[in-house]
Amino acid sequence: MLTPFQITPRHRRAAARRVGFPYLLALAAFGMVAPAGAAGSPPYEWRNVTVGGGGFAPGIVFSPAERGLAYLRTDMGGAYRRDARADRWVPLQDGMAIGSYMGIESVAPDPVDADVVYLAAGMGARAPAAILRSADRGGHWRITPVPFAMGGNEDGRGMGERLAVDPHRRTTLFFGSRHDGLWRSDDSGARWRRVSAFPLAGLGQPTEPRKTHGGLSFVLFDPAQAGRMFVGNADPGDRHLFRSDDGGQSWRAVPGGPAADMLPVKAVVGGDGVLTISYSDAIGPNGVTRGAVWRHVIATGAWTDVTPDRRADAPPGGYFGVAVSRQNPRVIAVSTVNRYNPIDTVWRSVDGGTHWDELYRRSTRNVAASPFLKLNGEEADFGHWIAGLGIDPFDDRHAAYTTGATLYDTRDFAGPGRMTWRPWTRGIEQTAIITLTSPTGGAPLVSGFGDIAGFRHDDLTVSPPHVHRNPYLTNTNTLDYAGLAPSVMVRSGSTHTRIVPGPSLAWSADGGGSWQPLVPRAIAPVRPLAGPPPVATGDAPIVVSADGRTFLAGTIMPVLTRDRGASWVEAMGLPLRSRPAADKVDPRLFYVVDAEAGRFLRSDDRGAHFTVVAARGLPRDLSSVRNTWREAQNPLVATPGRAGALWLLIDGTLYRSEDRGDSWVRAPGALKIGYYGLGKAAVGSRWPALYAIGERDGIKAVWRSIDGATDWVRINDDAHQWGMRFRVIGGDPKLYGRVYIGTDGRGIVYGDPR
Repeated sequence: MLTPFQITPRHRRAAARRVGFPYLLALAAFGMVAPAGAAGSPPYEWRNVTVGGGGFAPGIVFSPAERGLAYLRTDMGGAYRRDARADRWVPLQDGMAIGSYMGIESVAPDPVDADVVYLAAGMGARAPAAILRSADRGGHWRITPVPFAMGGNEDGRGMGERLAVDPHRRTTLFFGSRHDGLWRSDDSGARWRRVSAFPLAGLGQPTEPRKTHGGLSFVLFDPAQAGRMFVGNADPGDRHLFRSDDGGQSWRAVPGGPAADMLPVKAVVGGDGVLTISYSDAIGPNGVTRGAVWRHVIATGAWTDVTPDRRADAPPGGYFGVAVSRQNPRVIAVSTVNRYNPIDTVWRSVDGGTHWDELYRRSTRNVAASPFLKLNGEEADFGHWIAGLGIDPFDDRHAAYTTGATLYDTRDFAGPGRMTWRPWTRGIEQTAIITLTSPTGGAPLVSGFGDIAGFRHDDLTVSPPHVHRNPYLTNTNTLDYAGLAPSVMVRSGSTHTRIVPGPSLAWSADGGGSWQPLVPRAIAPVRPLAGPPPVATGDAPIVVSADGRTFLAGTIMPVLTRDRGASWVEAMGLPLRSRPAADKVDPRLFYVVDAEAGRFLRSDDRGAHFTVVAARGLPRDLSSVRNTWREAQNPLVATPGRAGALWLLIDGTLYRSEDRGDSWVRAPGALKIGYYGLGKAAVGSRWPALYAIGERDGIKAVWRSIDGATDWVRINDDAHQWGMRFRVIGGDPKLYGRVYIGTDGRGIVYGDPR
């Protein structure tokens, strides 16, 4: 009997014609079909808010088996498959519930059967890792947890590919691990064993947090010679390339090549029997200062240094991506990493590396499909962290490269003159969302992203025209709008530096379309505190009153302005570093939870003075409400359209107040809540629709309540779990049933009842 990994395309198509739906049931019996959602759940349709790319994709792999088929691996958003007929990329892991599996260490399409593909999945050294196997192009997966750790979102993730299928014996796979040597499977990835004959056992699990090893950076088979394979070693030492001529039974170090401090990153065997390898002096993507490109003639053992820029004063940076044309193996390309001055680039040679053409110098970027790539400038640059590079094996005029923010491709790769690159990202949403809000008027959504600032989304299906600017802050940490004047908004943000080089606060008069900076007056506390003030680091949140006239900022000593930042005064009675919330109807009301003292405070005079209120019904211990991270969602939320109506999340349980916080009622629902948000009430309900990421009866899911958090129903299904990596959730106050979810790697998804 043929297993799912021995079924050829001919067998598969014939079976589908003969038996139709029963064939799908057979796949389900093999564990190939994801289970459906819970019975009784209201059906929801889920989509991505369109931005286009947005994050780091360490590798792109074209399938050698079928024209138009390619796979993209990302460091926290899973893998994607290129669907040429639909002209879009398809996310392959939205049904995953284990977050670590969204960090892809390597991808390996079968070199003959276009339907078979494998992933090496695992975020880091202390996270679960697995080999994922699919017989239908990633539509469904069989998962084999493995004992060796991976680093799909660690340093070194741009190396590879570490996972490879033997083209001469396609049930055999090898994986080069970071810490535990070389591993082998002879049953299509179902079971794995260490290759004891391989000379390097690995350095073992790192003992320090956030540390990793380069390990075995790539595994590569020679398609022209059965049994011949190469493995790169990116750990310190004097042996960095190993060869086997008997299918991995025995190994020897390959002599020659660059100096021992050059670490192999990626490699390709051309049709002329020449191995092209990129090198860097660190595993990257950061920390690389030097690099090289060498070519090795397999038959003779000869080495040639073909580094594109060998000048003594060459710009700092290394080489990562490497590609060779299948039509003409003398056409090769390499990419740089960490070459910030002048910029990362792609080099192309038509004579095996004797002469090189630096492509950024004659390239243009047409980013109409993803205009955010202009960031805070007028033009999109060539990109940074260009770790992934590929030449289409069926058309060497077509090439693609990955950056820290997008995937570019061109159809002009073989031609002279200007070369136009475009974002090749339709269907790809690979970003971390920090915050979002759906105002009571204006755009349906305003977002705060990590790394690319965030947007006003007037059309959820179109990439917005620009990021938040003036100031441009790479991370937007908090957003708020005026409940009665939603065109007035405020935001706070931070950058990749400890101290923000400019204002960290801003306000908008047009619903987030344009912004003006805010610089609060610093008021020193009675007792000086260590470290820079929160407004300098981007840690200070900011909110706006219901009428849009008062801005209250949570600086060390909280301050407010009623003249758009021209003057500031201290908000009296607040503890240091407070995180306030503004009522959405009454402009006089602001609220703060004093987690340290176990108190609830309210201002009835537009934020000028705060006093303690009884807050009957709240537990004495409010420590779980403590603000420990600037990107955390505020547990205190005011209800749009109802003055004095509040919700507060305490240690997974919701409390509600309808009298400005004087008294509270614990919501009776049994859901353990991690994140929650409010939306438009259902017809006939006195409560806002509540949306939550939470757990009940061992099921972690997305839930909705329309009766004040008494009863909860699950609204996602097992095909829509996104690795259970969430940062924020919120409803739409204008459209009942609409919910927005900010994921940690799959962008913003939104759901509507069907």
